[in-house]
Amino acid sequence: MSSALRQFKHRFLIGLMKVFAGLGPAAAYLAFAGKGSAAQLCRHIARSGARRVLVVTDKPLRDLGIADKVVQELQAAGVDLAWYDGVMPDPTFDHVAEGVKALKAHGSDAVLAIGGGSSIDAAKIIAASACNDEDPRQWVGLGKVRFEVMPIYAVPTTSGTGSEATMGAVISDPVTHEKSIISGATLLPSAAALDCELTAGMPAPITAATGMDALTHAIEAYICTWDRGTRLAHSSAAIKLIFEHLETAVNDGANSEAREAMSTAAYYAGIAINQVNVGNVHAIAHQLGGKYGIPHGMANALVLPHVLEFCREEAQDSLARLAVLIGVGREGDSPAQLTEAFIQAVRDLRARVGIPERSDKIQAGDYDYLCNLAMAECENYPVPRLLDRENTLAILANITA
Repeated sequence: MSSALRQFKHRFLIGLMKVFAGLGPAAAYLAFAGKGSAAQLCRHIARSGARRVLVVTDKPLRDLGIADKVVQELQAAGVDLAWYDGVMPDPTFDHVAEGVKALKAHGSDAVLAIGGGSSIDAAKIIAASACNDEDPRQWVGLGKVRFEVMPIYAVPTTSGTGSEATMGAVISDPVTHEKSIISGATLLPSAAALDCELTAGMPAPITAATGMDALTHAIEAYICTWDRGTRLAHSSAAIKLIFEHLETAVNDGANSEAREAMSTAAYYAGIAINQVNVGNVHAIAHQLGGKYGIPHGMANALVLPHVLEFCREEAQDSLARLAVLIGVGREGDSPAQLTEAFIQAVRDLRARVGIPERSDKIQAGDYDYLCNLAMAECENYPVPRLLDRENTLAILANITA
């Protein structure tokens, strides 16, 4: 397909998606925030009438006692709990099936996710699968979950994915490891708790990677070609919070102000991408995660500066405004100068929080495979410039150790 035809097809598809997105119901957000907010959420769940709740988490959080501590208020209210703690990084459709089996055996009437994006994403599709006998692989794409699902609640223990604020979930194929995105309005959590106490023990490398994940969400929402809802307000607020607090959260994990700011930033960034979707960074990063198991935040951090370079001309006005927002430029500086300053600020932040520029997991022999998948995925996103083969291959080469 010629470049011109591909661009025309992309503009037509994104325009059509925007029309259909506008026809859907407005997202309703409810979040309890601050220290102790997880307990507030649990009391809310009990007051909402749930009597049998499946808790979806991972084994490390269960072994550390963190997940059990979160649900104490549910137990005090007499809510009967069942557990599925088999979620792994990059959850698969097999994990979903195991979770559904546990839910049906228990007769759960609500699902509570405790953990990072993997646990929250898995919980969304477990809740949906329990209400519909279709293979969830049939729901891959936008708006194919058209039925009501049981209530989903989320307590994130990382500050990055924003899954607690989105209607999407990323599930991997257990054989090919390719990642699939399932998105539908009924997958939006009914309520979430942004409890900074639960992120205080997060190791510095995970804090750094998840923080860069949130930054990627916010930037991609800010520079996208859709102008919907509050995406500018929420994405710009997230970007400012991350530049002000991520380094402190990495270096001083017990700093509650920084932890709370990062929890808020991840949530704001999630709201932003829930309105307009992600972009080229994710189109490449998803393939790195699927092929090599590179954690999603790390993959985003590797790719982000290169994608900003790739679309610097098309996104110049937006990137220039962000430079002023974070204080690396002033009104009156040239747009090109401001754009360069912002991209460099992203590189500098990545370096200060200890994330490398390259990965030795990426193999040159896989470039064509990764490139084809990334180019296909980006066509579904409202990006300022479509990835092309030459530049995608160059980005992969630049992040390969």
